[in-house]
Amino acid sequence: MRIITCNTNGIRSAARKGFFDWLTGQKADVTCIQETKAQADQLADPRFHPAGCSSFYRSASTKKGYSGVAIYARHEPDEVLTNIGWKPFDDEGRYLEVRFDKLSVVSLYVPSGTSGDERQAFKFTAMKKLRQIFDGWLASGREYVLCGDWNIVRSERDIRNWKSNQKNSGCLPAERAWLNALIADRHGDGSPQPRHGWLDSFRVVKPDAEEYSWWSNRGSARANNVGWRIDYQIATPGIGKRAKACSITREPQFSDHAPLCIDYAD
Repeated sequence: MRIITCNTNGIRSAARKGFFDWLTGQKADVTCIQETKAQADQLADPRFHPAGCSSFYRSASTKKGYSGVAIYARHEPDEVLTNIGWKPFDDEGRYLEVRFDKLSVVSLYVPSGTSGDERQAFKFTAMKKLRQIFDGWLASGREYVLCGDWNIVRSERDIRNWKSNQKNSGCLPAERAWLNALIADRHGDGSPQPRHGWLDSFRVVKPDAEEYSWWSNRGSARANNVGWRIDYQIATPGIGKRAKACSITREPQFSDHAPLCIDYAD
């Protein structure tokens, strides 16, 4: 099974850059997109509906052209969920889940706090709410793959300029501690991690790799590979342990993020 996740920073912009032509060749079973920046009625054109895929969208209701998530699935899901039950988060279009038998694949867009204190506070509140939900999912007996832009790095290996970003949103110690407290591996930042818990599928396949999935548009960050790894597939142990191959596709470039593709053994 192949799952792809990508923050397109505007799905219509990515489409103009050839995203769907590229995606067709990837033969993914499920593709999760974040930051669509579009309402569903703006995506009626056939180019937004790849042949052989069912298309699902959760757009922001707070304002148009903001946030939004999508999922493309080769097989029709048993169920589609669009709300986690916390209205401020749901209204920004940050969660979409498709269910196939005992497997759930989620397209998740964790808020950024880079625009100021108010949004950073919202991010911390969202993190607290999400932790409760994730704990319930982990204990549910279902298999989950949580795909998305988490806007947090895990460790020094996940960001080029580690020391200079310690006070910046996305690399704050409290953010890293929250994310690493979910994940049962040895690839965090030294903050407490569980013995049993979620798995970072990228690290299952590439435990020592230093690869990034996002680069600032400022300067020559992408050309110089001054990046952050903030796009993840975080999975329950049953499916996470089956991750067998992964890649971050830097070229062609569709947005300031790069698609993360992971293959799971059947």
